[in-house]
Amino acid sequence: MRGRVLLLCAALVAGPVAAQDAATLADMRQDLSILSGELQRLQQELNTTGQGGVTVSGSTLDRVNAIEAELQRLTSRAEELGHRIDTVVTDGTNRIGDLEFRICELEEGCDIGSLGQTPPLGGEAPDTGGAAPAPAPAPVEEGSSGSDLPSGGAQLAVAEETDFRAAQEALNTSAYQEAVQKFGSFRETYPGSPLEPAALLGEGKALDATGDTREAARRFLDTYATYPESSSAPEALWRLGAALGELGSVSEACVTLAEVSARYPDTPAVSEAAAERDRLGCE
Repeated sequence: MRGRVLLLCAALVAGPVAAQDAATLADMRQDLSILSGELQRLQQELNTTGQGGVTVSGSTLDRVNAIEAELQRLTSRAEELGHRIDTVVTDGTNRIGDLEFRICELEEGCDIGSLGQTPPLGGEAPDTGGAAPAPAPAPVEEGSSGSDLPSGGAQLAVAEETDFRAAQEALNTSAYQEAVQKFGSFRETYPGSPLEPAALLGEGKALDATGDTREAARRFLDTYATYPESSSAPEALWRLGAALGELGSVSEACVTLAEVSARYPDTPAVSEAAAERDRLGCE
């Protein structure tokens, strides 16, 4: 059923297939080129240069201090590289999944719902020694002070948390254009952040408030399609249905809104979707 919803929303993102074959194939070549370059850079970093920079001399205390400092440096560097590899794998996997979706759109008889989840780039999740990605936390509710970020997720960097709060505060105070800019900047600055689904949802809400319903719908679709198990997904799905209704695609909106109760029962989004279905006159 999720595949059916994505298929119904495909026209929103891609438009007529026949008119976009050339551009779509060019996008695919560009994405594959980017992925190839990232993998080559990672491969180069895994190769040793044969030039070790560690020298240990002096008294016993000096040698111990030098070894400790070098261990700390290497540990920090290993964690940094591990994070970079995880980011490349996550981004690459998302890009490949997007390519599979777009290729399926071009092929006659291809069932988007049968694509399933894209395997991680490289065949398995990276074993970098870093912490496993934490589940995405719930977004700060609109109208709140933005002072209580969701708990239970990964430890956030101070700057990451500060930037997200600033974007959320702009949304809560109706500074919608500023919120669009801040949420977009946050996603570029912190790719793979645990707050990525909440940032996508927040950007969509801000875009919707400015009257850019089509772009808002794209953000809601991205949130639901990319992070279907996140706590932002139920709200994103009903807001996607509402946006489709505003764009005149009432039948697609009704199908999308009906999917909310099927996929996310026992969430506040169910009542919101039901109210929107009543407003649109869905059967």
